[in-house]
Amino acid sequence: IMDLFIDRVLVKNNKDQNELDTEREITMRLQNRILMLFFASGTCETCRQFAPTLSDFYKQLTDEFYVDRAAQLVLLYISLDQSEEEQESFLKELPKRCLFLAYEDPYRRELEAMFNVEEMPTVVVLRPDCSILIPNAVDEILRLGPDCYRNWQEAAELIDRNFMNKEDFEEKSMRSFSDPVRRLKYKVEDEKKKKKKKKRKGWGGGGDEGVEADGGD
Repeated sequence: IMDLFIDRVLVKNNKDQNELDTEREITMRLQNRILMLFFASGTCETCRQFAPTLSDFYKQLTDEFYVDRAAQLVLLYISLDQSEEEQESFLKELPKRCLFLAYEDPYRRELEAMFNVEEMPTVVVLRPDCSILIPNAVDEILRLGPDCYRNWQEAAELIDRNFMNKEDFEEKSMRSFSDPVRRLKYKVEDEKKKKKKKKRKGWGGGGDEGVEADGGD
């Protein structure tokens, strides 16, 4: 996820609207987290109706008032508003812990095209490796509420840092890119071995092909 925003400025939705503008700040905020990209506009009635639900959803998962440990989840508002005033007004409907891109940042429209956003509101859910987990999670959030985070966490194979030391976390991060390929490779090889054994039993051991290599050693 950091690759998407490493050269960008992310703004906190707090009173001072503090900026995250260094690689270190952005990495610390986004690393090993599921990212929700919320595409919406303050002039969209459906967006305004959905905003309180999304805010409650996010607060119940990340606010220490509701949970002992905040979920590894980030909400980033991608404004499709027609003016900065509209954006500022709509941000008041969203959690103070969420982030947003400045109105003058053209990257907002690039992200809209990148994720093929065709309706509002849209919540694109991304795994930590930037792959899309859910193209639009609006219906799921409305239907399941905070319970759907557990599904996302499992599907994203999210590393729970709370139970891992730094060395284990870094080792797991390095393996995470190759593990799915390795598991698939082993699965295919196991299937091939099983098929060969079945064939050999069917041949009844006749000929050189029916003898397993080094079978007697």
